[in-house]
Amino acid sequence: MRISTTQMFNQNINSILKQQSSAAGVLEQLSSGKKVNTSADDPVAANGIDNLNQQNALVDQYMRNIDYATHRLSLAETKLGAAEEMSMSMRDQILNAVNGSLSQSERQMIADEMRDTLEELLNLANTKDETGNYLFAGYKTDTLPFETDVNGEYLYAGDDGRRDAAVANGVVVATNIPGDQAFVFPNALGDYSVNYLAGQTGEFEVKSAKITNPATHVEQDYTFNFIDNGAGGVNLEVRDPGNGLVTTVNNFDSANPVSFNGIEVKLSGTPKAGDSLTLTPEPEINLLNNFADAIALLETEDINTPAGKAQLAQLLNNTDSGLNQISIARGETGNSLKSFDSYASRHEEEKLANTGALSLLEDLDYASAITEFEKQQLALNAVSSVFGRVSNLSLFDYL
Repeated sequence: MRISTTQMFNQNINSILKQQSSAAGVLEQLSSGKKVNTSADDPVAANGIDNLNQQNALVDQYMRNIDYATHRLSLAETKLGAAEEMSMSMRDQILNAVNGSLSQSERQMIADEMRDTLEELLNLANTKDETGNYLFAGYKTDTLPFETDVNGEYLYAGDDGRRDAAVANGVVVATNIPGDQAFVFPNALGDYSVNYLAGQTGEFEVKSAKITNPATHVEQDYTFNFIDNGAGGVNLEVRDPGNGLVTTVNNFDSANPVSFNGIEVKLSGTPKAGDSLTLTPEPEINLLNNFADAIALLETEDINTPAGKAQLAQLLNNTDSGLNQISIARGETGNSLKSFDSYASRHEEEKLANTGALSLLEDLDYASAITEFEKQQLALNAVSSVFGRVSNLSLFDYL
């Protein structure tokens, strides 16, 4: 069989290029420290490496989310702890002011101190994070959460939005506590608050005012008027805002609840003829308003009157509810922070396992690679030498 000179040259050049490519591939492995640099090196291993890298990228994202959520909730937990301390301090100050031996000027000093604390509590509820977003505003991070209206009432201007962060596959955790779930709480009395008549002479108070039948409930203000029944006791008239009679309870006995328009009201004590009170729909109480009302009460002479004592009992009950609400919100942040630690540990273990699997798939055995590189170099040198000799052969050398 005859072999043309061109064919011989092409075969030898292809052989040299093949050996050079093999040697370059091993050299690339030595340079990168990886035995799989492209999918052509090992398609099966390359697919496994790609999957592991994607898993690690997802774990890294979860870890970043956990870091972000941990920072925000840690800040919220710290602020809620401070709010709890301020609220407990003001509760103690209210109780101290009830002391009948205190003069009005001394109670005024307590009220002034409480007003300063209330201002601190307001600033705390309007805390911003490091990015300038309000911490307790829900989704409305650029809106001042708590501010006063024209009547001096504190209003919550945020919403109840929860910003969730994915911390694991199928697991999302809220990274914030909305202000209405930290500083707004259920009315201790139920669904209505009470305003007592300043001239009250009987020793009594409302213990609860709850909606028992929503289907028949009529939401509006109600006035309780206690009228002499001519037999040493009182009758009760319940009237609507237009002074229309809603119901009458003859020979009123505080041991028996008063029911009307889907509402049940329980009282304790003994009202006297001429006493009166007003029920106002208010299922939720703003802690800031509760303390503002307490300060206003301390600044009057009414605190030691029957009406003042009844009003004070309502304020203290609401303060306890507010403290409980803050404690619940603080506990929620603590539980979330604890779960973050658990998920972070799992992710670290997962990434460690993935890294080990990646090492098995792609890390280079340098001893084997160097040996292989030397073999490729030797083969390349041999092919180059043979080609050099064959290419110089001529028929004239043998004539």
